[in-house]
Amino acid sequence: MSLSTAFNVKQDVLVVRMSGELDHHETEVLRNEWKEMMYTNAIKHVVLNLESVTFMDSSGLGVVLGRYKEVLQLGGEMVVCSVSAPVRRLFEMSGMFKIVRLEENEEHALFTLGVAS
Repeated sequence: MSLSTAFNVKQDVLVVRMSGELDHHETEVLRNEWKEMMYTNAIKHVVLNLESVTFMDSSGLGVVLGRYKEVLQLGGEMVVCSVSAPVRRLFEMSGMFKIVRLEENEEHALFTLGVAS
C-alpha cells in the first residue's frame, strides 16, 4: 500500500493528513510536497494527523523530524494527533514525543494552536 497525503491550510497552521505506509519509497515526494506547502503559504505551525498511517519506518521519522526543525526555526510548534498504535509505538521508542506534542484528535490540536476548526 502506498502513501496518500492531503494538505490543508488553516490560518498559519498546515494540517498534514496521511494514510497508508510511510517508508523510504515515499519520503522524497512527501518531503518535497510538505516543504512546498510550508513555503508557499505563511505557515508557522504543523498539525500532523497520522490516524490512517498503518506503517512508518525510520525514513518516515526522518521526514517528520526535518519538518519539525523547520517549524521550530519559524517559531512554531508541531502537534501530532490521532496516532495509530504501530506509529505510536515507533514515536515512543524513538523519543519523538519528547519534542512533539501529542493530542487526541485534529480538532483539539487546532484548538490548542488557536485555530477554531
